[in-house]
Amino acid sequence: MADVAEGGEASATKDDTAGDNAGDGANAVPPTPPTPAQRELPETEAYSHLLVLLLLLDANDPECKAASVAALNRLSQFNRRTLDALQARIVFYYSLAHERFGELAEVRPSLLALHRVAALRFDEMGQETILNLLMRNYLHYNMYDQAEKLRSKAQLPASRSNQQQCRYLYYLGRIRAIQLEYSDAKECLTQAHRKAPKLAKGFALELTKWITVVRLLLGEIPEKKDLTTAVSGGAAAQRALLPYLELTGAVRLGDLEKFRAVQEAHEAAFRADKTTNLVTRLRRNVIRTGLRRVSLAYSAISLDDVAQKLGLGEGDGDVEFVVAKAIRDGGIDATIDHDARTMHSSDATDVYSTGEPQAAFHARIAFCLDTHNEAVKAMRYPDKVKKGKGDGERKSAKDRDLEELAMHIMDEDEMDEF
Repeated sequence: MADVAEGGEASATKDDTAGDNAGDGANAVPPTPPTPAQRELPETEAYSHLLVLLLLLDANDPECKAASVAALNRLSQFNRRTLDALQARIVFYYSLAHERFGELAEVRPSLLALHRVAALRFDEMGQETILNLLMRNYLHYNMYDQAEKLRSKAQLPASRSNQQQCRYLYYLGRIRAIQLEYSDAKECLTQAHRKAPKLAKGFALELTKWITVVRLLLGEIPEKKDLTTAVSGGAAAQRALLPYLELTGAVRLGDLEKFRAVQEAHEAAFRADKTTNLVTRLRRNVIRTGLRRVSLAYSAISLDDVAQKLGLGEGDGDVEFVVAKAIRDGGIDATIDHDARTMHSSDATDVYSTGEPQAAFHARIAFCLDTHNEAVKAMRYPDKVKKGKGDGERKSAKDRDLEELAMHIMDEDEMDEF
């Protein structure tokens, strides 16, 4: 999940602190007790609230909801930039506490109000944290249109942390995938996976699932090592990716029966990962792959045999329309004899006997020539501003030389008169 990165940071901090205390030994200097003035600082109070909230969350205590509300009410009385980091962390755990107990929808008005206050106070850390929490809130209830409207109208801060940027790209990739913009979705999810911290293994696992489905929708077939050996997390991660590995195998073979079996067997896993809608869309890709295999194997085949080989049932529509759509989309190179109800595959032609290789080489050569010409122009002709400045300097230097020469001539003339 997206909150794994935050939990990994918290646990790593505790481990580092424990290791430092153990390494000091008996010669460790006792910490200096805080002064009365330090005890009264709002930052000290906010940090105490954060520690109590973490303790309650680790114990899954329902009192964590009341503790988070009390902490936010107390911090709302201050307007100090030194509290921005602590308040952003407390808001994150405030949303997480309500999510664990199934009350995530109740915190949405509070998060909207907090985001508005953070924008008015130019609290960049609070803006990016609360924006990601709101997007997570909307996506939790499959409200993708509301999440996209919020994302498009919200102003992103100039400086952003790596963790919050990874979460933002993950949520944006999910939105783009639902909106059928698979290329943008793949780019966002891949960037989030590349920038994710190494300790956030759960977050990387979630990204791998979405990237696999999006690549399948784009017509790409992920390699087996991307879902087995390349995934960190051990046997638990491989078990979590097993449904997507079997799904990839079904799409690769174009076997509609196997695809249905995988979809029914792992329906609970797809629903938990919120990828059920995308997996359902893969049915067209499976049919297209199966048709391509049939068209390559048979020069002529009846449409009834095509439906039998693809496993198309009565509820899948007329097989003639399915084949016609695949031909129109360019998935297969064939023709349909409507009277005889047969599909005739076109003969496979040698690509090198056509002009396609020549056109491809011409495009590459033209690109290289254009790049070379642009580089030559950039080296030969400097910018106008720099050119004018250089001309002015050369002109002024020439004027100074002429003035010095005239002075020397005048001095020589005066010496000659004496």
